Amino acid sequence: MSLVKRCRHSRTGGLPTLLVGALALVTTLTGGPATAAEQATLHELATAQGKYFGSATDNPELPDAAYAAVLGSEFGQITPGNSMKWDTTEPAQGQFNFAKGDAITDFAQQHGQTVRGHTLVWHSQLPGWVGALPPAQVEAAMTNHVTEEATHYRGAVSAWDVVNEPFNEDGTFRTSPFYTAMGSDYIAKALRAAHAADPEAKLYVNDYNIEGLGAKSDAMYALVSELLAEGVPLDGVGMQAHLAVQYGFPYQMQANMQRFADLGLDVAVTELDVRMQLPADSAKTATQSSYYRQVTEACLAVERCVGITVWDYTDKYSWVPSTFPGQGAANLYDENLLPKPAYSAVRTALGGDDGGEGGEPGALKAQYRSSDSSSGDNQIKPGLQLVNTGDTAADLSDVTVRYWFTSDNGASTYGTWCDWSPIGCSTVTHRVAAASTPKAGADHYLEVGFTGGSLAPGATTGEIQLRLSKTDWSNFDESDDYSHGSGTSYADADRIAVYVGGELVWGIEP
Repeated sequence: MSLVKRCRHSRTGGLPTLLVGALALVTTLTGGPATAAEQATLHELATAQGKYFGSATDNPELPDAAYAAVLGSEFGQITPGNSMKWDTTEPAQGQFNFAKGDAITDFAQQHGQTVRGHTLVWHSQLPGWVGALPPAQVEAAMTNHVTEEATHYRGAVSAWDVVNEPFNEDGTFRTSPFYTAMGSDYIAKALRAAHAADPEAKLYVNDYNIEGLGAKSDAMYALVSELLAEGVPLDGVGMQAHLAVQYGFPYQMQANMQRFADLGLDVAVTELDVRMQLPADSAKTATQSSYYRQVTEACLAVERCVGITVWDYTDKYSWVPSTFPGQGAANLYDENLLPKPAYSAVRTALGGDDGGEGGEPGALKAQYRSSDSSSGDNQIKPGLQLVNTGDTAADLSDVTVRYWFTSDNGASTYGTWCDWSPIGCSTVTHRVAAASTPKAGADHYLEVGFTGGSLAPGATTGEIQLRLSKTDWSNFDESDDYSHGSGTSYADADRIAVYVGGELVWGIEP
């Protein structure tokens, strides 16, 4: 897929300063306010794991007081989306303006955060004068720009995306004024200039679609190996991680991170978001949560993955809708600055509580598809299956699964059925229970259990076709049910909970 970005990058190489004593507005997934003292922030959870957790931001957002309160309290690192790019900092040759970038670094200093500088050399968002230069003059202009900006932010920026997006999708070098003038040597020259201007800053090469194994990440691996062999100052590789639920999760992301780490380089997730085709539904939201969780788990599993930055934390200021028409809902918080299921998934992956909506994900996960073409008839027909993602067998007699729905009007008693399952419906138990604390979209749940059996590592129960109705056969309105989705193919379902021995191991409770 092609990524043509408007808003973008930056990130830091060192661990951000732990926020101390800050009491700022944090909201839970249920929408209620809480203080920072009530639960650890994403950054605090990451810091306990030896990482950081940050967010991109930009100057137009900072006057939004509610937005800035969350930005300044939940995250320990920030990246300016646009205010350090060439068209902003040197709009005319030799005439520098750092006011917008200074506003970002000032905010970070006031909130005990580190800053990732973004970006010194990039083919996009260049002022026209750069492309108009004769090739013989480009190197001097590039070196001067890198030197001036890195010098200005020395001490305020802990890491730089020195060179951004040097590759095409097939792994060939991208054409730019810099490549035209110097070939691939422009990358080493830019890194050397940045190091000379700020020897303490961590220096990165950053790109998208290099998160998994493939031609583009192979090209990045070959480039950085060559740079290291030549003694070029380089500290890490930035993986942007602009993901989309419709394209699948990056192939072997953890293994890819590890091979860069094995070269002695740091790895950072620099611009994480997970977009989807709109409108959002429960299946897409569950997949999105799974992707955020898997990225977090991959970083945690690689010692030299230093941290994760989301490309702004809220849909309110996302770059996605204007760049990918018809797509959006890509961030951890919605447009009202309320955390989404993906936020909870990240919290649990970082080893914390889930912000009130779930426990640690375990070896079992639930997948769901809708088996009902109508969301307004007199039956609910969820298709469920369990998958054992661990390396030991799971005793199914200890497992229960809950699917939440609303009773709407009519009878308060129910009939439930298992219509078919490859493991045999005689082994599947099912009942409807009233939620002890009714929530929006969830005043009852269908609870599924098993009389016995085990699920081998990597195995699935296969489809369990379930059905329930009220005893008076009155209609439901499933459109607002917490666990309901419209997807007709099986997908990870974070709004369906799995318990082992009564302990939540998968999913987000309402």
